[in-house]
Amino acid sequence: MLTKTQKARVVKAVGKHDTDTGSASVQVALLTKKIAELAAHLKKHLKDKHSRRGLLQMVADRRSHLKYLEKSDKKEYAKVIKTLGLKK
Repeated sequence: MLTKTQKARVVKAVGKHDTDTGSASVQVALLTKKIAELAAHLKKHLKDKHSRRGLLQMVADRRSHLKYLEKSDKKEYAKVIKTLGLKK
């Protein structure tokens, strides 16, 4: 789970303004951060199937946000991919 300061840092890095929490780019960034934390958790706890299911749901959600972002704003999509280090 992300703390308020971690969330604020992510929003500040990717968002259009400080209170931007709903745009697709910010949601992708937050999901990426959550996915990284959950992946680290699953490396320690191999049998945690419920968290693994949640991880797969987050990955699918991030993928759909990225598809929307690519379709609607190509420049923002490229910026988010570069900032977060994601590959297509």
